[in-house]
Amino acid sequence: MRGNYRNKRLLEVVRESECQHCGVEDGTVCAAHANTAAAGKGMGIKAHDYMIAALCFRCHMNLDQGKSMTKDERAEMWQNAHNRTISWLFQNGKLKVC
Repeated sequence: MRGNYRNKRLLEVVRESECQHCGVEDGTVCAAHANTAAAGKGMGIKAHDYMIAALCFRCHMNLDQGKSMTKDERAEMWQNAHNRTISWLFQNGKLKVC
């Protein structure tokens, strides 16, 4: 495959989830992409669309620009939210195995 995986529908359906970090349902939840090269992130390029965590605006901001967490804490926060997001997608019938 050339380029990073993109799936607009996946990004849209994640908006139906509660924040997978704090649990808030305030209409600001969106797909927060991973911030690592291993996930496909590059200069000016977002990670693959399957490397996402459903986060509210506040948690997403704190993850990307907050100074209250170390790099390792941010990585752990994203990974935990990502794992919960994938579980939410399958448990709610948003993703199906062929």
